Amino acid sequence: MKFVRWILVTLAAVSATAAVPASTNWLTVVDTAGGGHKIGNPAAKVKLIEFISYTCPACGRFAQEASNALDIYVASGKVQVDVRHVIRDPIDMTAAMLANCGPAAKFPRNHAALILAQPKWLPIAERATQGQQSRWYNGPGPARRRAIAADLKFYDIMIGRGYERTAIDRCLSDEALAKRLADQTVADDAKWNVQSTPSFAIGNDMLAGTNSWQMLQPQLDARL
Repeated sequence: MKFVRWILVTLAAVSATAAVPASTNWLTVVDTAGGGHKIGNPAAKVKLIEFISYTCPACGRFAQEASNALDIYVASGKVQVDVRHVIRDPIDMTAAMLANCGPAAKFPRNHAALILAQPKWLPIAERATQGQQSRWYNGPGPARRRAIAADLKFYDIMIGRGYERTAIDRCLSDEALAKRLADQTVADDAKWNVQSTPSFAIGNDMLAGTNSWQMLQPQLDARL
């Protein structure tokens, strides 16, 4: 009888252990409802919206300052971040389309790889020759975006993320995606009146004058 009781107790313990769900990695939870990419716990106490442009130097600086620190907030389950593109030019469009390449779960790392590499590729864009600019701003959209991706080494970034060149080209040729991103920028501007990038909102409130991690972090902490 003692042995039987021991078996029953052991099985109960194993069953209880199996019933406990593994902790969720909120950094891999991505919801695209609403047009952006909501990363993190959908029940998070704080809902942060981030408006970014890949060609905006201040956005690049914010990413360098905040990337790891903001990940900690999201990983805790207390903050969800909705990353929303502000498309200002063909380079922005190309980077945004590549960030959106593949399943939504790939977006956070695609986005980070592109924005954190900005110090390498933005100077190339700023020194672009007339010939490069002509290829970037004239002709069919897919050809222009492929030229940008080649000249700014976006292909290398995405290949480093595990993409094949044919898959990258398919994403750059997705005119429906290009239209959706452009339309979303217009809709967000109408709703939020985004004056500059990066800009941030918490809930329904735009955070006036906030464009750095040093300014944003205290406002997150005050709401947790």
